[in-house]
This record gives sequence, C-alpha cells and structure tokens, in this order.
Amino acid sequence: MWSIMTDCNRFLFKFLLFFVFTGCYKPMAHHTLNGYALGTSYNVQIVGATAVAQLQRDIDSLFNLMNQSMSTYLPDSDISKINRGDTTVVVDEHFQKVFRKATEVWSLSDGYFDPTVGALVNAYGFGPEKPLTPLDITKKTDLLQLTGWQKVQLLSTGSVRKKSPLIYLDFNALAKGYAVDLLGEYLATLGVKDYMVEVGGEIVAKGNSPKTGSPWKIAIDDPQQQQERKFINVRILRNQAMATSGNYRKYRVDSETGARYVHSVNPKTGDAFRTSVLSASVVAPDCMTADAWATALMILPLQKGQELIAQHKELEAYWVVADEAGGVKEYFSNGW
Repeated sequence: MWSIMTDCNRFLFKFLLFFVFTGCYKPMAHHTLNGYALGTSYNVQIVGATAVAQLQRDIDSLFNLMNQSMSTYLPDSDISKINRGDTTVVVDEHFQKVFRKATEVWSLSDGYFDPTVGALVNAYGFGPEKPLTPLDITKKTDLLQLTGWQKVQLLSTGSVRKKSPLIYLDFNALAKGYAVDLLGEYLATLGVKDYMVEVGGEIVAKGNSPKTGSPWKIAIDDPQQQQERKFINVRILRNQAMATSGNYRKYRVDSETGARYVHSVNPKTGDAFRTSVLSASVVAPDCMTADAWATALMILPLQKGQELIAQHKELEAYWVVADEAGGVKEYFSNGW
C-alpha cells in the first residue's frame, strides 16, 4: 500500500547530508574533499587516514576520464564525435557500462527512459518562462526518426552504430550516478570501508558515518520551512545509493486553477504532456541504477511507475506530486 502526505505549499526539494550526533560516540577522524566537475559540485567524505593530496589528484583524473568519454560539452569527447556521426570511435569500458545500463532501464521502463529524446525536448523549447513551441505532424515525425534507443547499437568491437547519423546521445541522466559508483569503487580499492560520495545530489554511502558510528543518513528538507531549517524525512543508507530527479524548479502554474505542473515528453510518441510529478527519488544498490530510474519515474505515469518499482525489490522510490490546490503530495514505495 502506498503512503501519502499532503498540505505542502511551496516546494523546494533537495538532498542534504544530515548527521545525528550522539553523546556516547566519539567522532572518528575523517577527510572531506569537494570541488566542481561534470557541470556540478561533488563532495567526498572518507573515514581514516589517507594521502589526501594524492586522493584529490586521483579523483580529478577520474572525472577527466569521464568527461573525455561522455561529456556532450567537450567537442573532442567520444560521445560528441559519435553524435557528429563519426563511426570510427571505439569507446572505453566506462562508456560501455553506461550504455548497457541505459539499455537495461530503457527496456524495463517500457521505453520511457530514453537517452535519445534530446532532439524532441530541444524542439519543444522546454522551460518555465515560455510556452512550448508547437510541432506540426511533419516535424514531429521527422524528430521521431531520430528518437528511440532501439535505433542505437553497441557493437562487439566497441564502436557505436546509429540508424541515422543525426541521432543524438546524451547520458546526462545516468552519467553522474556512474561517476559516484566509480569513485566509490576506487575508494574501496584503497581499503576505505566507510565513505560517502555525492555528485550533484546523487549519493552512494558505505559503512558508517564518522560522526555517529551508524549508517549514513540523508535528510530531506521540509518544503514548508521558512527561516528555520526543518526536515520531513530521513533516509538511512545501508551500503546503498540514492538519486533524485526533479522539475520542481521549472514548474508552471495553471492560470485558472493555480495548480502546478511541468512538461515532459513521451519518447515513444513524441508528444509533450503535462505532468504533476515534480520529483522522484530512488534508492538502489548502485547509483547509476538509481539515477536512471529516478529519471524514468519523472516521465512514467505515477501509477505505472509505482507498479514497476514494486516489481523490483532492490529498488525503493519516493515521489513528490503537485496537487490541484497548489500544494504537494508525497508517495512512498512500501520499503521506503
């Protein structure tokens, strides 16, 4: 059964690290490294002694590797070359892992998760400040020819084949999650057992927090808070990952009803549609899976998304949905 909470007026949703202090536990030594990468901020916390300067250099190297493989902002990255129609590119193992995860979630989500939908989104001109650009049937048909993950193949040689050279790939919906996993795996090879890695709000947490000696806790801001910070929920991560996807900063207001909504696009039909799902969060064994599913749940109809999550016992999810009165409702999967 799905639980529900109501009466949230203004909604700002973000994840924050929230550590509960206890009087009987002596905090352990730990290090924090942070910076800016992949178009967002990152934060790494580890317990125990380590060569911090070398660790920072290694983290920067991992991000550079990711960028060279999958950044659509770098013109000489592998994905940028592929998007320009270069068929000679042989992608690295990181690209291949992300590609396979995209294929998995695309299939399990009935095609609602689709890394080729960018052409349609750009054509509609999504944004909170302006109306969508209408697409006539000819334009939509043309763009649908460039949309569909089934039109892209990863060959055994490591090259990518596209049905049309104009098909545009974008792994933004799961690359941050993969970066989190990659950093976590690297820390594990150094023998670090207690750590938290966060990139742009996507998180993996292993072991215990150095401040409490208990599993890491992620707090969710109360959207009704004013001057004083309040939390409405705390999720404990026991060697798990969590990711969130949201459009709550890009919502529109219906001039007649006052209800909030956002626009999404159905990659299967090419149609833009109004949705009241403002954000979705997923807990999973790894962050790339959580990241991809959080994106999928923003497009999937709420009931269908709930049904799919219920079929995958390794996943838990949390939705924030705008109601007709201008507030929000919160839905949780059974294990949340």
